[in-house]
Amino acid sequence: MRRGTIAPVTSRPAATQHLSDLARLRRVRDRIDREYAQPLDVEALARGVNMSAGHLSRQFRLAYGEPPYAYLMTRRIERAMALLRRGDLSVTEICFEVGCASLGTFSTRFTELVGVPPSVYRSQREPETAGIPSCVAKQITRPIRNREAPITDPPID
Repeated sequence: MRRGTIAPVTSRPAATQHLSDLARLRRVRDRIDREYAQPLDVEALARGVNMSAGHLSRQFRLAYGEPPYAYLMTRRIERAMALLRRGDLSVTEICFEVGCASLGTFSTRFTELVGVPPSVYRSQREPETAGIPSCVAKQITRPIRNREAPITDPPID
């Protein structure tokens, strides 16, 4: 090593801390997956794993590609899609069933992720998944994250 350069420091405690942080992030993600319909917020999730809300958000984004709240909303929209395909509940009932408190926010987020409003999704998607096992339907109808849904303009005639 040249004079004046600093040797990289690798410490066992840092690696252990990193693994511990990943385990805590996994617990947060598992809790969101389990309790998506409950009133969850980032502060409560952070308290549950002894982290600050800001630190949790930063670390969760690094580990999973999106902040915890976006992950929670994606889980809620996925469940809403399944309930819409089932067809026995109204959009309003589904909104509250998946843990959203505002129909407007639910519809906006649904449209951002899926590309169409919930009522349109119900009418368009029902025949597409008819006869397909629900585990397969969930995979092929998974919402697109991070506002990547294609914008579909009506044809101009």
